[in-house]
Amino acid sequence: MKSWLSPKKTLLAILALNALTGCASASIEPTTATPVNTFYDYQLHTPQGNDITVADFANTLSNADVILVGEWHTHPGIHRFQTDLLQALHLNFSKVALSMEQFTRDNQDIVNLYLEGKIGEQLLIKKGSAWPNYESDYRPLVEYAKANQLDIIAANAPKTTVRCIGRQGIDYLEKLDTEERQWLADTISIQDSPYRKKFLASMHHGNEEQTLKQFAAQITWDETMADSIVDYLAENPTKQVMHIAGKFHIENGLGTAASIKARNPELNVVLVSPTSKQNPLAENSEDYRLEVLNLPKRFVSHESMMASMKHIGKRNKTLTCK
Repeated sequence: MKSWLSPKKTLLAILALNALTGCASASIEPTTATPVNTFYDYQLHTPQGNDITVADFANTLSNADVILVGEWHTHPGIHRFQTDLLQALHLNFSKVALSMEQFTRDNQDIVNLYLEGKIGEQLLIKKGSAWPNYESDYRPLVEYAKANQLDIIAANAPKTTVRCIGRQGIDYLEKLDTEERQWLADTISIQDSPYRKKFLASMHHGNEEQTLKQFAAQITWDETMADSIVDYLAENPTKQVMHIAGKFHIENGLGTAASIKARNPELNVVLVSPTSKQNPLAENSEDYRLEVLNLPKRFVSHESMMASMKHIGKRNKTLTCK
C-alpha cells in the first residue's frame, strides 16, 4: 500500500510512535517527591525517614515473602499507593499474589469465579459480601489482579462469626460446627501480648469483660488473615504476597504481622504503615512510612458519636448467635 506521508513525515510518525510505545512499556515510577497537598498524594519514607519511590521500594523487596500494607479505610491516597505498589511488584516479580482483609475465606470461590471471568462484578459485590467502598477503593486492585492473572487471597474470617465472638468471647468457637470452624485459623491465642495491651489501651469504654471479648474478635481477624497467608505460601513457595488491612492490624509488627511470624519465623515480612503530621509513627518503628493527609474528623461532638454507637448497637441486636 502506498503511503500518503512524505519520507520526512513518515520518519516523524515512526519516532512519535516509538516514543508512545516506550511510555507504555516503561516501569512504573510514581512521583513521591512532591508535597502531600491533596488526599490523592502520598510520600513513602524508609524507616530511617528517607524518601523512596515506589519503584525503588519494589526493587528492595526481592527477598520479601510478605508485604503488609496498613490502611486508613477509604483514604484515596493510601488506596492509590496500594495499586501503584501492586503494579510495581508485579513488574519486578511477576509471581505476586494479593491478599485482602476485605474478602473472607468462605467467599474465596466467589472471588475465584470473578477472576476467571465466570461472574460479573455485581455478583462479586453481592455474593462476595464486598465492602461498601469496594467500587471506589478496592476495584482498582482487583481489576489489576484480574487483568494480569494474579491470585487474590480472601484472607479474613467471616463477619458474622467474628461478631458473635465479640459478643460471647472466645468460647464461642466451641459452638461452631466443622464447616463453620474451617473458615477460621486453626489456632487463635488470646493470651497476654504487646498487641493485647495495645488493644485494651485503645478501648475507652465498656467493662473489662466485654473488652476482652472484643479483643477475642479482633485477634480472630488477625490470626485468620495470618493463617491464610502462611497457608498460601506453603502451597506456593515461589510466590510473594502483598496483604492489605487496617493499620491497627499490622503496624509495628503486631497483630497479623506477629501471627505470621509465630506460624513461620522464616518468612521475611515487610511493613508499610500510613502516617500523617497529626498521627506520626514511633521514631523507633521499623515500618516504612506512608505519609498522607490526615482523614477528616468523624465526629465533632460527643452526642453525634454516641448516636452513631447506638445505631451500631441496634444493628448488632439483629444478629443471632448460637
